[in-house]
Formats: sequence, structure tokens, C-alpha cells
Amino acid sequence: MADEIAEKVMTTIADVKNLTRDQVTEAHSFADLNIDSLDAMNIAFALEEEFRINIPDDDVRQMQTVGQAIEGIRRLLPAAGTRSIPAA
Repeated sequence: MADEIAEKVMTTIADVKNLTRDQVTEAHSFADLNIDSLDAMNIAFALEEEFRINIPDDDVRQMQTVGQAIEGIRRLLPAAGTRSIPAA
């Protein structure tokens, strides 16, 4: 079972793309989910809001998989001084 950060990232991606949560896994590439560059930016904005962080544009451009998005969020949370996930 995925951890809380992974679940929130996958749920956010599913919501932005109008997919069910079951359709999004860490193993999927953005291409698998038909996520283009505009979708990626929309996902980044949604993740910034969800986790109350700032995702650098270069990081958004480099994300090609759901797993990379999850790892990127994990890296940014400590940098933002956040030790736990903000309450929804």
C-alpha cells in the first residue's frame, strides 16, 4: 500500500485528469496517462496547493512519471520546512 504522500499525489493527478484513483499508479508514466505539458503544469499547481509548497518550473519539466512526481514532492516537503503533510 502506498504511503500518505504517494496517495495524495496519485489522487491529485487522477482528479486533474478526471481519472479514477485506481487508474493512477507510481509505475505509470505521464505518457501512459495522456498527460501533456499543459496537464503537467495543472498537476503541479494542484500539488502546490495540496502540499502548500512551491515546485520549480525546471522540476515540473523533468517529471515524466507518477513516481518522479511523488519523489519530487518528498524532496520538497523537508525543504519547505514541513515534516508532515498539511491537513486538507
